[in-house]
Amino acid sequence: MSQQELAKAVGVTRQTIGAIESGDYNPTIRLCLAICHILDKTLDDIFWEDEK
Repeated sequence: MSQQELAKAVGVTRQTIGAIESGDYNPTIRLCLAICHILDKTLDDIFWEDEK
């Protein structure tokens, strides 16, 4: 799925999706859940960062 397709599905701009991916934008929990729903993933799958 492209950034544009995901953005349209969750009601934000492609730039917002890009900013989330690059760590420059902290999405609301509502947006996080919408992204997870569209991608059929859990919050942990997408947003959890392993400590290194």
